[in-house]
Amino acid sequence: MLPGSFPGTRLRRLRRTPGLRTLVRETILVPEDLIQPAFVVAGEGRREEVARMPGVVRMSLDVLAEEAREWRRLGIPAVALFPAVDPARKSEDGREAWNPEGLVPCALRALRRAVPDLVLIADVALDPYTSHGHDGLLGADGTVLNDETLEILVRQGLCLADAGADVVAPSDMMDGRVGVLRHALEAAGHTQTVILSYAVKYASAFYGPFRDAVGSAQALGRGDKSTYQMDPANAEEALREARLDIQEGADILMVKPAGPCLDVLARVRRELGWPTFAYQVSGEYALLEQGIRSGLLEGPRAVIESLVAIRRAGADAILTYYAARAARWLREGTIS
Repeated sequence: MLPGSFPGTRLRRLRRTPGLRTLVRETILVPEDLIQPAFVVAGEGRREEVARMPGVVRMSLDVLAEEAREWRRLGIPAVALFPAVDPARKSEDGREAWNPEGLVPCALRALRRAVPDLVLIADVALDPYTSHGHDGLLGADGTVLNDETLEILVRQGLCLADAGADVVAPSDMMDGRVGVLRHALEAAGHTQTVILSYAVKYASAFYGPFRDAVGSAQALGRGDKSTYQMDPANAEEALREARLDIQEGADILMVKPAGPCLDVLARVRRELGWPTFAYQVSGEYALLEQGIRSGLLEGPRAVIESLVAIRRAGADAILTYYAARAARWLREGTIS
């Protein structure tokens, strides 16, 4: 017979009702933790579904402005912009990246007018703009050139800051890009522009649908980004990358992809103590969405659980294609 006091500790007591579970919940996810990525195309009235990302669309600026108003109403504080550039405007050097009348600068100005308090994040990288699909300039032997690319990234970063970006986000993974960008922004008077560094960006198999969305997949073909993006097997290197970016002037760090790298995310946030975002990337989204649409996963619960796991690992904010839907579910109390 068991003693009357057995067991002395009953952890299930605090799981008995939704209210009790809420009171002791360690990790809270709210709409304000989410950042909505948005794909921008030229024209008017355009809303084009991305083939391998069901539910995600490319939008012209007028459509984007209307969507952004709704995102802000839901509590989402920020949008991250990515262009789907007309192939005719792509070039070996990606010069469209610093065109002040290009897609992203125009989107920044349009969103500032439409939703003044929305935080505007713009990527600094060349892959949507280059005819070869790489994030940097290519040498004669096909090598991605580091220092020559930095000069181009500075032009792009200044163009985006001039257009009103609150945050510029170098995602190219060139060595030294945060330092040269910080110096250039300061010299140009953009002392308040935030640098969100993709400090830990792995050469991941989970990026494929994104490349379709921005139109770089066909240009890249069977090309490989492993000479500048990180080896997914490495964690200590991630900490070295992040420390260097802090030293060079990064205000916020990014870990990408999020779900496969929760261990790295946790270490970066815990050991460095720096604001850290994570990107639930296109492949993660596509897998979840396929599972939901096939009936293998329960939609809202599976999505929210995946986002809570990223927050629990240490992310201060999450870029996710589910941002708007997740914010709506959270506000409606769909998940208890």
